[in-house]
Amino acid sequence: MPAPFRSPLAPLEARLRLLLPPEVYAAAWLTPDAPTLTRVFEHLRTLQRVLYNYVPRRVSVAPPAPGQIRHDWQEGTLMFTDLAGFTSLLEANAAYGRAGAEALLDVLNSYFAQMIEIISKAGGDLLEFTGDAMLALFPADQRRADIAGADAPARDVLVAVRAGLRMQRAMASFANIAAAQGRFSLGMRVGLHRGRFLMADIGTPVRMENVLLGTAVQRTKQAESAGRVGRVCLSTETYARVASQFRAEPTDQGYLLLIDDLDDRALGEYDIAMGRRPASPLLLDRSLDGLLREIEQALCLVEPLAAYLPPPILGLLVQSAARRSIPPTFPELTAAFVNLLGLSEAVDRLPSGAEHALVANFSRLFAQIAAAVESRGGVLKNVTYHVSGPDMLIYFGVPNAHADDSLRAALCARAIRDIVAAAPPLEVGDALVPVACQIGVARGPAFVAEIGEPRGRREFNVLGDTVNTAARLMSRAGQNQILVTDTIRAAVEGELAATALPPVRLKGKAAPIPIFAL
Repeated sequence: MPAPFRSPLAPLEARLRLLLPPEVYAAAWLTPDAPTLTRVFEHLRTLQRVLYNYVPRRVSVAPPAPGQIRHDWQEGTLMFTDLAGFTSLLEANAAYGRAGAEALLDVLNSYFAQMIEIISKAGGDLLEFTGDAMLALFPADQRRADIAGADAPARDVLVAVRAGLRMQRAMASFANIAAAQGRFSLGMRVGLHRGRFLMADIGTPVRMENVLLGTAVQRTKQAESAGRVGRVCLSTETYARVASQFRAEPTDQGYLLLIDDLDDRALGEYDIAMGRRPASPLLLDRSLDGLLREIEQALCLVEPLAAYLPPPILGLLVQSAARRSIPPTFPELTAAFVNLLGLSEAVDRLPSGAEHALVANFSRLFAQIAAAVESRGGVLKNVTYHVSGPDMLIYFGVPNAHADDSLRAALCARAIRDIVAAAPPLEVGDALVPVACQIGVARGPAFVAEIGEPRGRREFNVLGDTVNTAARLMSRAGQNQILVTDTIRAAVEGELAATALPPVRLKGKAAPIPIFAL
């Protein structure tokens, strides 16, 4: 009787099954010869390069082991940007299907490529995309080129300000965009604030997330919100560090708008050399044993990065790694925004040494919410930042659509509310700080694409009025309240109760819209 077949990949199979396209996986299991194992290695190397571009520099350079919680206090200048005029451009292209999606993506990626290059040349780290917005960090402890008149405490503010001014000047390229339905203009707001904040990596081996906590993050978002299109807006204390270098005018909200009166030579093109990318694995031994060792080493580089992506999005990247692109689309989807109240305020009041307990509690909460989303077929994109605290964008319908996605999203929102309501209050010194949430849910068309630099920093993202509506409903919700649109109310009728509330006016809407509390 012949001995049972045992693949040489058996010890690695459990680690490979989610990181290989089905065809590559099957070939490697059935025919584990040198050419096939070489194909496995080359796929993992390509996937590693893709994943590098999906995470912040801090994660790509030194990721923690999957599931390992880490945190540290950081200091520096944070930048929030927001794009104005994009919704009109999106709606103009949506009528043209795939061709419109490609045209829209070309404009959006041209914008992001220029902005990211400017941020990088100033030593900034793009932490995340949120729709058409960005969050970047200019760290205080980074070696920088000498800048005339800049003392060490102000140096990161100065390079961030100069980067912001360059970014606004670069927006001239997007002031007159030709489209099938006419010409459109894009503008941008930039907000800056310097402060101290807690950066943490949280989650489980299946799903990790890099987060920032503290009121410094909120102040940055508030600076962007208080700003104007075409200008760079600073908090008062941030401007004080560079007041001798720039003139400014006050806003009604107590922030400062910089006056750009520098000539091109004085502003220049960069303030620091760009950093090097982490090295990719090299295939040095093509024997079967050597290939197996190289595959295992490649897995050790890929797995920590893969943990930072939602499983459905990781699956998309695994499938598309060879062609390095995901086609843009205009699907119908259901979007939910969840704002967590209490966390940022608690961070700034923590006694020394108490950070780990708070981060561990947040990690537990994040893991439970991620599980509630994934078990219902949704995607928890990331933890982003709202003027009142960290929030989460969740969506259903992409990349996997279900006939009942709106009901799934509503049930998920209710489960998240229950998880947050059951969470114990945070211990902050002698005080207990309760954690609460606000949730908004909406359904409609959206633009879905891989945005950013085509061969650089990028993310799979969902954008459009539906996402914005969910975010604005979230902002209007009370503590532990879920607000939904009439479309969601109709989809859950007979399954969940929804109470009608007075119609509200939302930004971007011509008339008040009906809303309901779930």
